[in-house]
Amino acid sequence: MDPETFAVVGLRTMGGLEELFEAYGIRYLTASRIAEMGFTANTLLDMKEEELDDMMNSLSHIFRWDLLVGERYGIKAAIRAERRRLLEADDRRHHLHSSDHPLLDALSHQGLSEEQVVQHAEKDQVGGAGSADTAGTTWGAQQQRKKHRHRHRITTMKGAAAEEEEEEEEEEEEEVEEMRRQREHPFIVTEPGEVARGKKNGLDYLFHLYDQCRDFLLQVQSLAKERGEKCPTKVTNQVFRYAKKAGASYINKPKMRHYVHCYALHCLDEHASNALRKSFKERGENVGAWRQACYHPLVTIAGRRAGWDIDAIFNAHPRLCIWYVPTKLRQLCHAHRHSSASAASSASTSTSAPTAHHLELPY
Repeated sequence: MDPETFAVVGLRTMGGLEELFEAYGIRYLTASRIAEMGFTANTLLDMKEEELDDMMNSLSHIFRWDLLVGERYGIKAAIRAERRRLLEADDRRHHLHSSDHPLLDALSHQGLSEEQVVQHAEKDQVGGAGSADTAGTTWGAQQQRKKHRHRHRITTMKGAAAEEEEEEEEEEEEEVEEMRRQREHPFIVTEPGEVARGKKNGLDYLFHLYDQCRDFLLQVQSLAKERGEKCPTKVTNQVFRYAKKAGASYINKPKMRHYVHCYALHCLDEHASNALRKSFKERGENVGAWRQACYHPLVTIAGRRAGWDIDAIFNAHPRLCIWYVPTKLRQLCHAHRHSSASAASSASTSTSAPTAHHLELPY
C-alpha cells in the first residue's frame, strides 16, 4: 500500500482522534494506538476523568506504549476544550432558533431565552445612593458567609438527608433573591389547549417542561444504576446539568422551581387549575398574578386531604414526589394549620364557658 493510500485509510479509521488532538501535541502514533484500542473521539468525550486515566494506564502498561507526560495532560485538555466548544455551539444554535422563528407554535419551541433580571432602581432613589450601596454590600457579605457555612456543613454530612437539606436551603436563598429583583416571566396565561403565539409560551408548554424533567430524571437514574453510583430520587442540580448537556438548555432550576406549585395544582386538581387559567385569561391578568393565585387552592387541598401536610401530598403523588415542596407553600400551610388550631381552641373555650356558668346553681 502506497503512503498516500495508507494516510487516507488511517484518517478514516482514527474516529476523529487526529482532529481532536491536533493542537495539543499528541503524536500521531499515540492517537493511532488509542484508535487501535477501539476508542473514538465521541467515546472519549463521554468518558469520566477516572475512565480516561484507566485508558491511558492500559495504553502504557498493557500495550507497552511510551506515553509522554505532556500527552497525558494534552489528552485531557483536548477533551475539555471540545466539550466546551460543543456546549457553546449548542447554546448558539438554540438562541438562533428561538430568535429566527418567533411565530412558531409554542409547543414546538425547543429553547427559551433566559429570564431577564430587572433591578429595582426606585429603591436606590428612595433610600439614597450611599445607604443603598451600603445595604447591598452588607446583604451580599451575609449571603457569602451563609453560603460558606452551608458548604462547610454539607461536606461534613453524608447521605440523602444532606442532599435534601442542600436543595431546600438553596431554594430558600432563591426565595430571598426573588424579593430583591423583578423577574420578567417568559410565559403568558393561556387556556387549556390554546396555542400561544409570539415570543412567549403558554401554560401547556410550561407543564410540558415538568414532564420533560421527569424523563431526564429517569435517564439520570438509569445511568447512575449502570455506573453503580448514587441514584437521585428528586429533580436535583444533577438532573438540570444533564438536561443542559443533552441540549435542553431552556430547562433551568430557577424557572422550574418558580412555577412548581402551579404544576402541583395542575396535577392535584386539573379542573380547578383550568378554571383559574380561564378566569385570569378572560380578565387579561399576567402570569405573575396567576402564579400567586395558585397558592390558595393548594392550601385548601392540603387542609382538606392531609391536615395541611403538603409534604405528604407531594410524596404520595407519582408526578409530584420528584419535586421539592416550595418553601412559601409550606409556610402558608403551616400558618393555616396554626390559625385553624387557634380558632378551634377559642371555639371550645367559648362553648365550655356557658356550660360551667349553667352548672353554678344558686342556693
